[in-house]
Amino acid sequence: MEKEIAIVYIVAGISKRFGGEIKQFAKVGSSNETLIECSLNQAIKAGFTKIIFVVGNKTEEPFKKMFGSDYGGIPVFYASQKFDEKERERPWGTGDALVCAKELIDCPFIICNGDDLYGENTFKVLVNHIKENYENEDSATIGYNLIDVLSEKGNVNRAIFKTNAGYVTDIEETYSINAENMEEKGLKEDSPCSQNIFALHAAVIRELAIKNERFKEKNKDDRKAEFLLSNELSDLIKAGKLKMKIYPAVDKWIGITNPGDEEIVREFIIKNNIL
Repeated sequence: MEKEIAIVYIVAGISKRFGGEIKQFAKVGSSNETLIECSLNQAIKAGFTKIIFVVGNKTEEPFKKMFGSDYGGIPVFYASQKFDEKERERPWGTGDALVCAKELIDCPFIICNGDDLYGENTFKVLVNHIKENYENEDSATIGYNLIDVLSEKGNVNRAIFKTNAGYVTDIEETYSINAENMEEKGLKEDSPCSQNIFALHAAVIRELAIKNERFKEKNKDDRKAEFLLSNELSDLIKAGKLKMKIYPAVDKWIGITNPGDEEIVREFIIKNNIL
């Protein structure tokens, strides 16, 4: 019997850098496929049985219109990450996005960003890990060399891994990184970092849901506070509640972070004949 494995995409936010446009809908494929379609076409080859989009205030209707309830024979579901735009400047973060999907997740899953291309083999590595650890519920992630995931234009925020014997011991969010300031931030070109792709088990969401409620209450008057998935997973690891294996990147990551990146992604796709 085929093991149930879901793919969860975070597509809730719209960056102000892009003037309200949905980054995931940028047409970057060789046949005008959108960025999210390119990612899905990579992912479904790994054998997912369910697709979940965590949508937001301005992305819910466009995503439902584009994908409906089926993509390539795989059922599609939607979880809503809502926020009051009069009280907050942005959604509550990636950890909150995952918690919003808790009612739809009843099996192991991979969560990732909808504005990144991870590569077909990346999804296969994590799906194979889930299949091999279906019972013991070990989690997993992919570690990228920092130099390989910096934007060619502007600064980026990256979660940096600390590891021991192939497992993650800590994940530290680091802000405004570029190729010139890595050293002053105590980083190296090969510092392993996250691109927010994790293979997790449904039990993790219960822990995160409790932490999320406490975080929102504590930060209810903060218009920018975010419940970041990498930070919260790191806390669970350090508390001994989560064991996370780290695999080295097998595919080149590319994504849209700053305006103009969509042209770089398009050139990359065409050059490497991805689709």
